Amino acid sequence: MKRNVEFYRVLQSHFQKDLIEAGCDEAGRGCYAGPVFAAAVILPVDFHHPLLNDSKQLSATQRESLRPVIESAAIAWAVAQVDNHEIDRINILKASYKAMHLSIDQLTTSPQLLLIDGNRFIPYRQTPHRCIVKGDGIYASIAAASVLAKTYRDAFMQELHLEFPQYKWDRNKGYGTADHRTAIEKHGLCKYHRHSFNIIKNPPHLLLP
Repeated sequence: MKRNVEFYRVLQSHFQKDLIEAGCDEAGRGCYAGPVFAAAVILPVDFHHPLLNDSKQLSATQRESLRPVIESAAIAWAVAQVDNHEIDRINILKASYKAMHLSIDQLTTSPQLLLIDGNRFIPYRQTPHRCIVKGDGIYASIAAASVLAKTYRDAFMQELHLEFPQYKWDRNKGYGTADHRTAIEKHGLCKYHRHSFNIIKNPPHLLLP
């Protein structure tokens, strides 16, 4: 059987050696419902874990096993969210950057360089940053941030599922899967959906609290 070479690649521990780096990533940007989450992580320069990778390349079990390892080993870490109402107000891209900024705000150690997953970012104060496309599969700190953002968001969507089980958020986590779209067609949108995404035209009704 052919191995996924990308999965077994060892992540780089740092972008440079002179400044304190924080890796930043988000989770849930493309979802129909729920908040967007972001995490910022400062790892020791010698941190290594054989499973650590872009969270999308890991199983839910692997992500959950990595979460306490990252939290324990990190010099500093933080997770933040921006809810669907704010997403509708300022747009999802700005909301993703805001969630990253909020997570950086919470770090107990101030980073001197930010490694951002993706190709764009709104500068955080006077802290320099580097945007790295697919950085969660290249640098350990960004991969760690992707794991924390994803696991915290998944846990949050599991809680929302208990309030609105008809949307199957325990399985789809708010993404536009077939079962989620079918539930929206049947039940309409609820208070956690992102109305600015124009998910359906003329929804049959709106589910309130």
